[in-house]
Amino acid sequence: MKKNNKSTYNKAKNKLNHISIKWKIFLFLLGFCGVLLILLWLFQVVFLDSFYKNIKVNEIKTSAKTIEKNINNDNIETIISNITLSNDINIEVLSSTGAILYSSHVLHDNSSTFAENSVSSEVDNNSGELFQYYKHNVTTDDTTSTADNVPNTIDSTPELDELTPVPNKSHGDQETIVYSKIIKDGNNNDLTLVLTSLISPVNATVNTLRVQLYYITAVMILFSVILALIIAKWISKPIEAINNSAKMLATGDYSTRFEGGGYKEITELSTTLNYTAKELSKVENLRQELIANISHDLRTPLTLISGYAEAMRDLPDENNSENAQIIVDETQRLTTLVNDVMDISKLQSGNNTICPQRYNFTSSIQETVNRMNKLMEKDGYNISFEPDHELTVNADETRISQVFYNLLINAINYTGSNKKVIVTQSTYKNPEDALNEWVKIEVADTGEGISAEDLPYIWERYYKVDKTHKRAVTGTGLGLSIVKSIIDMHGGDYGATSKINEGSVFWFSFRI
Repeated sequence: MKKNNKSTYNKAKNKLNHISIKWKIFLFLLGFCGVLLILLWLFQVVFLDSFYKNIKVNEIKTSAKTIEKNINNDNIETIISNITLSNDINIEVLSSTGAILYSSHVLHDNSSTFAENSVSSEVDNNSGELFQYYKHNVTTDDTTSTADNVPNTIDSTPELDELTPVPNKSHGDQETIVYSKIIKDGNNNDLTLVLTSLISPVNATVNTLRVQLYYITAVMILFSVILALIIAKWISKPIEAINNSAKMLATGDYSTRFEGGGYKEITELSTTLNYTAKELSKVENLRQELIANISHDLRTPLTLISGYAEAMRDLPDENNSENAQIIVDETQRLTTLVNDVMDISKLQSGNNTICPQRYNFTSSIQETVNRMNKLMEKDGYNISFEPDHELTVNADETRISQVFYNLLINAINYTGSNKKVIVTQSTYKNPEDALNEWVKIEVADTGEGISAEDLPYIWERYYKVDKTHKRAVTGTGLGLSIVKSIIDMHGGDYGATSKINEGSVFWFSFRI
């Protein structure tokens, strides 16, 4: 049974999800107007009689409290008279024997005469407070008035004064409230306070309101439908436009522009999506350059290997150790390129892990510098290392060495005509990690430098500031991307500063 209910709910939810935002907003606004109309009908027609009676009862109780509070006041007659005139209430104050001490009548058609001797005992038997309701029919036929009184709470029937004749006029059913209460005077004597008031029939008022509500309902429904359609269209139009543009972007059209307006959130969404489209376009261009560069770097050593191998096969004089060494060198270059591509793929996919251990960081950097100096000495390159002090760290030595090697190769490839590279080691306190000391390696070259607009992208695979592909002195062109991935795995930081014609400084850092 639960499965069926859940299935039905899911189907209903799926159908609801397929309704466009325009029609959802339309239905919501229409439903809101419908609820308002229902509430209006309930309060103005259905519950009007109850509200009127409650208000009248509260009015009588408030008047009774005022009289009780001022019963010993010398101006009590004036106070009673004012309450009678302002609230349309008959007021009588009776002694314990039933004698009328104060009396005020304003209801010309229903001036009740009570059995005064019995009122006090009835109220006293009802805990000192008593409400009575009388229903009676008041009609006029030429010059007569009749009343058929039916008390709701007691059997006594008050008589009605003669009405002023109104020929052939019917007033229908009326109801009278009689409120009786025992109060004390200044001498602590019991007095009975009796307040009588007519509850005017509200049928005519209800009928009037009902007719008005028919017109109001018709106008409100028409107005709400029109307003709901306008608001729904106004809100949904920019969203639909963005949705259409997003579909075009999904097909690979990165020139798509998102036009949004109408309200703040849509404008911000349009701006974000336009930025996303621009960045995706850059990524696509980088992908194309990556394919072109990898193809070039694979084809170059393969062409050399193939050319020298064919020469050694076809020309006996070319079959020498020098040509063989060229083939070996190009094979190693090709192997290095393939390994780097595999490394960057593993690093960025998360399949590679690091194995931190304690080792002499300064000594490891010095060894790499010495090895590169020997390797590049014949080409005139000079690499200097300036550590602040000897340092031991906890990191993956193989991966950190790979990071430094790639930054060093990058500096060698792009340094200036003096062929000089400076490496420095320093320690510092990271504001975001005050408990740990950090080590920082900087590799400076004297090359042409990098413009500020290109700096954020140099860490991407095969991104080149100079779009004309040139063969590096050494390395594969994937070095900076490998640096980024390894340092991220160590929870470290990396960056570069550069000025045109003033060289560049590449650096990385991590916790000691």
